[in-house]
Amino acid sequence: MQLRYNYRVYPTPGQQDSLARVFGCARVVYNDALRARRDAYAAGLPYIKDSALQTRVITDAKRTPERAWLAEVSSVALVQALGDLHVAFRNFFASVAGKRKGGRIAAPRFRSRKDNRQAVRFTRNGFSLRPNRRLYIAKVGELKVAWSRELPADPSSVTIVGDAAGRYFASFVVEVNAQPLPPVDSEVGIDLGLTTFAVLSNGKTIASPKFFRRAERTLRKAQKALSRKDKGSKNRAKARIKVAAAHARVADTRRDWAHKQSTTIIRENQAVYVEDLCVKGLARTRLAKSVHDAGWGMFT
Repeated sequence: MQLRYNYRVYPTPGQQDSLARVFGCARVVYNDALRARRDAYAAGLPYIKDSALQTRVITDAKRTPERAWLAEVSSVALVQALGDLHVAFRNFFASVAGKRKGGRIAAPRFRSRKDNRQAVRFTRNGFSLRPNRRLYIAKVGELKVAWSRELPADPSSVTIVGDAAGRYFASFVVEVNAQPLPPVDSEVGIDLGLTTFAVLSNGKTIASPKFFRRAERTLRKAQKALSRKDKGSKNRAKARIKVAAAHARVADTRRDWAHKQSTTIIRENQAVYVEDLCVKGLARTRLAKSVHDAGWGMFT
């Protein structure tokens, strides 16, 4: 089975500029391809095949003065961005035809440079792990990686992610052999709540951590400081990063806590029964802030 391993990376200022260029080029290729298919549909023309679309928005576009700068970045990232669009269209068509489970998926949308999260993916011919324990990215350089744990196998791809707080991550996909946990005799049922996060059928209770509520004062202070800054100023950019970092700290803490609690329950029980909650419905009530803060979906 495939697993994903995430690590923090620390690019230099020059490498950050190179990554920003890759993010932008991949976004432009994605948007150009989406616009070409939309225009063809509006004009009543046949659906543009994947190979023809790649030739138009990457190969031929590099020869034009308007898109000549696409050649400055690795073509691997551009091809993978186009692959994301192909997958989005296939999922959309499968959803419309009723061949895909779950809620209906909307048609692909244009990517914005103002999105809080930018990401590009590289396959084996676009990255490598160096003997000095650095991650080499084509046309970016060797990135310093905080190896919090060892990779169990050679990765097949890596996704470089930049978030709103100015942090960068490398997300590797590796193929590993599934090792089942040793069987146990106990089973448990879980009742989720807000005052008490969970009540287990064996009598154990899990207190609600309320990560957002505890950090609300800090978040409010940072948001007020941001609202006082002039739009477009450097001080506003600094204040925006502080707000994003405060929210990221809450999200990271909640994610780590949910992983630890769920892993403990899974290892101690052979079967786990959780009540079926309509989180979307509860999120539309006056309890929305508490529901989102609890992170039931992440936990289950």
